[in-house]
Amino acid sequence: MLEGTQDFRWRDGDRTVVFEGDGVKRALSTLEAQGFGDFELLSTERAVSSPAGQALATAARAVHHVSSGGVPDASAELLGKAAGDRLVALGGGRVIDSAKAVAAITGAGVAALPTTLSGAEMTGIHRLPAGREAEARGMVRPRLVIADPHAMTDAPGELLRTSAMNALAHGAEATYGPFANPFATLCGLQGARLIGASLGPGELGDSALRSLALGALLCANAIDSAGLSLHHVISQTTVRVCGTPHAQTNAAVLPHSLEAMRPRAASEIGAVEEAIGASVGGLTARVEEMVGRRIGLGELGARPQDLPTVISQAGERLRAMAVPADEAEVEKVLAAAM
Repeated sequence: MLEGTQDFRWRDGDRTVVFEGDGVKRALSTLEAQGFGDFELLSTERAVSSPAGQALATAARAVHHVSSGGVPDASAELLGKAAGDRLVALGGGRVIDSAKAVAAITGAGVAALPTTLSGAEMTGIHRLPAGREAEARGMVRPRLVIADPHAMTDAPGELLRTSAMNALAHGAEATYGPFANPFATLCGLQGARLIGASLGPGELGDSALRSLALGALLCANAIDSAGLSLHHVISQTTVRVCGTPHAQTNAAVLPHSLEAMRPRAASEIGAVEEAIGASVGGLTARVEEMVGRRIGLGELGARPQDLPTVISQAGERLRAMAVPADEAEVEKVLAAAM
């Protein structure tokens, strides 16, 4: 039987996580109870147009639409506009990360209402406003997370499944990230189990969707502790350089980046395989099964002539993060993912 079907509240230091069906609809009372009664809303026009989004917008002191594009530019644009000491982010990873970036400069508290499986709501990992990096007081983790499993899993078909591969990558990398530890590993592997068990063939039922949402939360919490590694460096750099879509890029890269880590983290990769129900050495086949097909970077718009830039920039970032990989390994992963 799939787990994750019960609502719960988790107090984690100064953070509260509320996992609740219809949590977005009940958000105003939760925000009030957790000290966010007077807030500014950061979101997108699409999210605000929903009934729950309209209710939040009506209650907010101000509403700020997060522009498309990267977090550094979007958050820089918001500075000076979102001046309150309580920011509520309703949306996906770009919206939540932009709120965190603004708060890193202003010192505001952040509440996150995720509408995807990005995991941004659970981490203190984000980029900073362009040109204002030196002013950051530190990285920001939301103080309140209202995780509504229905809102988090509302994406259609293949987009939901590819987004789940980004979540799975969080849990997998947490087992061998630069700050890997037993707590992150246990959390990441349990999240991976929930994701693997949720993604059966055909349409996903309510229990599967709730378990998928919980799995994404656990995996994000794990990587917040353990830190990013090879997979996310390659995927994030590919998205920035090539303009490929985030979720699908993660799905294309994931099996190959994990295979690249096998010589250095054999037991950890084996544990991930077991967690998602893959046969030994069957990561690629299992990822394709969960997504429903093979996705290649080429079909997502990555051009061969752009790959040297990806390789160079990823290599620089790997060295800065002290991740034990180099440009040759990045090139091998990208070739397999094309």
